[in-house]
Amino acid sequence: MVKNRVVKSACALCVCVIFFSLLGCEANQTLAPAAYKTIVIDAGHGGIDGGVTGVNSGALESDINLEIAKKLKTALENAGFRVELTRSTSGGLYGALSAGFKLRDMNKRAQIINSCDADLVISVHQNKFSQEHRRGGQVFYQKGSASSAALAANVQKQLNELMPYSTQKSIIAGDFFILRQSPCPAVIVECGFLSNGEDEKLLLTSEHQIQLATAILSAVTAYFYSV
Repeated sequence: MVKNRVVKSACALCVCVIFFSLLGCEANQTLAPAAYKTIVIDAGHGGIDGGVTGVNSGALESDINLEIAKKLKTALENAGFRVELTRSTSGGLYGALSAGFKLRDMNKRAQIINSCDADLVISVHQNKFSQEHRRGGQVFYQKGSASSAALAANVQKQLNELMPYSTQKSIIAGDFFILRQSPCPAVIVECGFLSNGEDEKLLLTSEHQIQLATAILSAVTAYFYSV
């Protein structure tokens, strides 16, 4: 009799453990979609291709892109996302420096994105314009991609809140190689204008880079909860 009660109690305990384990898994799926998502961060340019330069400092866009990409990687990973960088050093992805290096570089980025089975791609860049008054963040997405447009809108909203002085308030559709090659929602985030002295000063500071990373993290989280 005692033996039977022990067996029954043990069985009941097992059932409870299994039930609460399943409940916990269900809660995690609802509350932490980040745990199931892979994000690729593409730090634009690199190596001999430095991108645009700061109007006063001469700082390379490629270096600023990488600093922001690394900070964004940390922010996303801390939130539970799996993150891959297309580049983690100042070098480019083109291999030997010879004719066609830019296309090889871009193809390598596309290869990395596709090999990661990415759920989302963010390509980090800096802007430049002949009119120095232009400033603030601006987000581009692939024309015809509704999911990318939704992601871009979330990112632009966060950038507008971070930089209320921005002269660029709306997302822009276009045809871009890195976005066209992405099998998932993807955006190009121009974090500011290196042709504007005030933007340039901010973009060179770790504090502003962290603020940009935090803003993009908020946009990514909002996007995943809306789909």
